[in-house]
Amino acid sequence: MKRQSRRFLNPIARFTLVLTATCLCVWASILDFSLHPTSFLLHPANAQIVRTENVWQQVYQRLPDLPRENQYISKETGKAATENTLVSRLIRYHVYVKSRPPNYRLDWKLTLADYLGANELIVESVYPGYDSLRKNPLEGDRAAVSRMNRAQRDALVQVLVSFFGGNAQNATTPPSSTSSPVPQATPQRRQLPQPGDAQLLKNEKLKIE
Repeated sequence: MKRQSRRFLNPIARFTLVLTATCLCVWASILDFSLHPTSFLLHPANAQIVRTENVWQQVYQRLPDLPRENQYISKETGKAATENTLVSRLIRYHVYVKSRPPNYRLDWKLTLADYLGANELIVESVYPGYDSLRKNPLEGDRAAVSRMNRAQRDALVQVLVSFFGGNAQNATTPPSSTSSPVPQATPQRRQLPQPGDAQLLKNEKLKIE
């Protein structure tokens, strides 16, 4: 009887140990997330660590004509938060709120489309600055982006991609009236079949025969 009881308890003991270890792992993950609530946003499974500090300052150095929108009052100091700018909020929204990669032009264009109301809805309660400024800057930021022309938005995207892609030294500003734009090589894309292609192939085959 003692041998049978030992054999019966062994699987139960193993199951208990496995269950206990699983619970400990789950609680450790929950604790880590509570201490670092943006860890899943900053470190996606297939992304690298994104450093956004002071990038907005470099963007304004390259594009000084961009609107700053830094007139909002800080809740903490009661003074204008001059370093809380449109570009700094746009970067935080792109990286932390939407968890989009910062080194692709298409993703930045999607973010600008959010501001223009042409893509995804921006939620006011999670927009950068909602908790640190007396007035939520979302409305003003959307208006500022809408006032930018297409060339300004394209230049902003190019500079952001250059900085986050590790090619900040190659970031270019919009061409002036006295200079001509330098053509840039674009990656070749696979051409999709067009209407009539099948008939053309058929005609070529008949010619060969």
